[in-house]
Amino acid sequence: MSKPLLSVTGLTKRFRRGDGTIDAVRDVSLEVHPGETLALVGPSGSGKSTLARLILRLIEPDAGTVHFDGRDFLALHGSALRSARAGLQMVFQDPQAAFNPRAAVFRVLADPLRLHAIASRAERPAEIARLLESVDLPADFAGRPIHELSGGQRQRVAIARALATRPKLVVLDEAVSALDVSTRGRILKLLADLQRTQGTAYLFVTHDLAAVRLIAHRVAVMDRGRIVETGNVRAVVENPQSATAKALVAAQPRLPARTEAS
Repeated sequence: MSKPLLSVTGLTKRFRRGDGTIDAVRDVSLEVHPGETLALVGPSGSGKSTLARLILRLIEPDAGTVHFDGRDFLALHGSALRSARAGLQMVFQDPQAAFNPRAAVFRVLADPLRLHAIASRAERPAEIARLLESVDLPADFAGRPIHELSGGQRQRVAIARALATRPKLVVLDEAVSALDVSTRGRILKLLADLQRTQGTAYLFVTHDLAAVRLIAHRVAVMDRGRIVETGNVRAVVENPQSATAKALVAAQPRLPARTEAS
């Protein structure tokens, strides 16, 4: 197997609550390999989103290490950190809250191109058209305000924005949970197609095992800030070992698991 693209070891984060502290993430270790989807699942409040934010350094850990693409991600600062962030992007849960609703799609997609010096001013229209095409949106969407788009269209723009920096890994934090069933299915298919054509790896954060079955290769089950079970999707879904995984499996409808050809 290839070397991990992302390697997290002993990651820990405590928050103050009243007169004490709560361990939101406790001694978590995981790996994501190039071109792989690792699903991070667990009930609400299990620490999944906090872990995602720690990995991206949206918040800083109290202990542990994060190595991304061969570099100590927690040791980076300033321009080195900004440069590394281009390879590690995030798509958030709420496509409506992810953007300034008054902004046009063109500006939303142009900003990462400008900030990371990926395309010149003259090159941006063509690059934005390419990004829109990659998420199955027409090029003329560039002129539309965000507030005129449907939830599914906004999430496609969010994915296009994440892809603008040509990342090796995208963290998707409940990125399809706010969408209706049919739109969710289309977004999951889009993500799988993009992975096949571009080789992007995903850390897919969710509580929805039905979605995990369709998109993930491996799964890590999280509860009360800890990883309580890991394995390939079929093994965990068909023979869960932890009480948390058993409860998640029991709560989900039966859907076919992802195959190597899918």
